[in-house]
Amino acid sequence: MSTLFCNSNATESDTSCYQPATLASRAGVEADPAHGAVMPPLYLSTNFTFDGFKGKRPYDYTRSGNPTRDTVGQAIADLEGGFGAVMTASGMAALDLLFYHVKPGELIFAPHDCYGGTHRLLQHKAERGYFRVKFVDQTNLDALASAFQQEAPKLILIETPSNPLLRLTDIQAVCGLAKAYGTLCAVDNTFLSPALQNPLSLGADVVVHSTTKYLNGHGDVVGGAVVSKTQELHQFFTWWGNCIGNTGAPFDSYLTLRGLRTLEVRIRHQEASALRIAEALSAHPAVSRVYYPGLESHPGHELACRQQKGFGAMLSFELEGGEPAIRTLLKHLNLFSLAESLGGVESLIAHPATMTHVAMDPDARRHAGISDQLLRLSIGLEAPDDLLRDITFALNQVAHSNRVKIA
Repeated sequence: MSTLFCNSNATESDTSCYQPATLASRAGVEADPAHGAVMPPLYLSTNFTFDGFKGKRPYDYTRSGNPTRDTVGQAIADLEGGFGAVMTASGMAALDLLFYHVKPGELIFAPHDCYGGTHRLLQHKAERGYFRVKFVDQTNLDALASAFQQEAPKLILIETPSNPLLRLTDIQAVCGLAKAYGTLCAVDNTFLSPALQNPLSLGADVVVHSTTKYLNGHGDVVGGAVVSKTQELHQFFTWWGNCIGNTGAPFDSYLTLRGLRTLEVRIRHQEASALRIAEALSAHPAVSRVYYPGLESHPGHELACRQQKGFGAMLSFELEGGEPAIRTLLKHLNLFSLAESLGGVESLIAHPATMTHVAMDPDARRHAGISDQLLRLSIGLEAPDDLLRDITFALNQVAHSNRVKIA
């Protein structure tokens, strides 16, 4: 197992000393025993032969294990500093696999402002008796400690930065509290990826990803990952992934590994563009509020500097002028596609209340602080000057419409 951290006894050839970009670039390279291919081959086979009677090889059936899937899984685990990763068919499948660690009657603490699909899965599984769930504001450590004192959960799920308001949770503090109660601590690291945040080094037991987003990064794969800190946890999730059959497909794994190799350079470019756009939005009269941890005005800015290696490429903002203003903005954008998902090479804009978080009822959205005026941006790889010009022009049209309306 490779990790991100050097030890005092490391040699020059010890992979534990390699930087993340190196780990991603070299994952599976020169691992082909048959022909010496530089890049690892794609194994599409459904099944694998036995070496005679009772002669089971390392792989027998692709639902249980596949060389291509295992290569990308180990690469992601190495980037997160974990023991291993189970690749799943989607990000939601990764969360569902995580929840198998909780038995009926046991309690999960989840963020009150989590992704709408996560909220829906938790709520409806709880209604069916798979477990109990309590949605808690995890940014308020005093309130969270009080909730633990009332009843300690079996699992706490952290989402930081949160989707879509970019709120930050202190991973080290929350996981420290969880450990005192014997609670398993899991972190959804989708918004930042292991390039910018490593929750396992901050005390988490498990990290989950929608690999659809930054890890693949090209908008052509749906997948997920459950990364475990220990061998015991990895074996648990591997067993259940095989049992319920939600493991990922080989071709999706192949594409994800291809995307993973450029994660570092992609997200750094996107992050630099995001900061410029956040600063421009903050100064525009058509915008009432911007949510981006890279801004010093963000309440979690200091925490972001402490627990993250960067601020990421996701941001949200409140637009002045109601639904007409939103329609005006969207009409005049050329380089931001109105679509869900995030983390790809293309820039996207979403309206959480009617798109990503429509599964949450209005009361839950209000409690989470997700207003009807909120818009979420995923910044892509387009030239930052072009993106700035595009969104500034659209915002100017909104400002003009608002002035006309007031007059």
